[in-house]
Amino acid sequence: MTDGRRRVWRPDWPCGPAAVLGQQRHGGGDPTFRLHGDEVWRGIRTPQGPAALRVVATPVEGTVEGEAWGPGATWALDTMPAMLGADDDPGGFAAHLHPLVAEAHRRRPHLRFGAGHRVFETLVAAIIEQKVTGQEAFAGFRRLVHRFGERAPGPGSDLKLWVQPDAETIRRIPSWEWLGLHVDPARSRAIVRAATVADTLDRLTPADADAKLRTLPGIGEWTAAEVRSRAFGDPDAVSFGDYHIARDVGWAVTGTPYDDDQLREFLEPWRPQRNRAVVLIQGLAGGRPRRGPRMPPRTHLPVR
Repeated sequence: MTDGRRRVWRPDWPCGPAAVLGQQRHGGGDPTFRLHGDEVWRGIRTPQGPAALRVVATPVEGTVEGEAWGPGATWALDTMPAMLGADDDPGGFAAHLHPLVAEAHRRRPHLRFGAGHRVFETLVAAIIEQKVTGQEAFAGFRRLVHRFGERAPGPGSDLKLWVQPDAETIRRIPSWEWLGLHVDPARSRAIVRAATVADTLDRLTPADADAKLRTLPGIGEWTAAEVRSRAFGDPDAVSFGDYHIARDVGWAVTGTPYDDDQLREFLEPWRPQRNRAVVLIQGLAGGRPRRGPRMPPRTHLPVR
């Protein structure tokens, strides 16, 4: 391997890199994310340029080792603790308010939300995932990265690790190319508009992200929450409007699916850590039984 920059970090909790960094993954075939043995690899477009980041835990020493390559290597290593949940403070989480949450928290006391700190990069994937099946969303993201992205620097290239296209590249993608990626005009227009203000988006803070993201055409509550959760590690960012979350939580808690209003009411006691409650419940109870027909992928768009 070509030598990269290295960092050893000692978290104050048992940190599992695969679980936390996996929050940034967009499907099993995400080309910007690779698992290689015990190592987790990410391809990231940082403010300084592309980077390949390798992260591996050394449990005996209680440390996490990071190694990075490319122009963005220093940035990637500087933000590695935040990516692994160092900025997420689970203190004060009132798990005792519901027995299911209490049991889930007992089993996963060290659940953390990682902060990727790349708002535009996260927003692109979230828009692609709007109102479509997971299969269609993840396929569209893969096609975008393979068609317009680039191989990650250093040894990440040997692992077929990729980096998302930059905002300038996305602004130049013509409408017919988006159709070939299986991304419909409503979503592609939202992505291109966001690309015109990408630098502003990447300067957002957790305090102003929700309001400012939702001023963009095509960005609503669900998309803004997806970005806040992944870019800032916000434990309160519940993706209301999701096809499954309210139904799954309601089924786990009462045996009957909730709608979004019922979910809001149920989660209110856990503010400002409502999404921690959601993730704990889903992790323990899983999803509700799927007995009805599933949403089929659309077939009216061309496929490459």
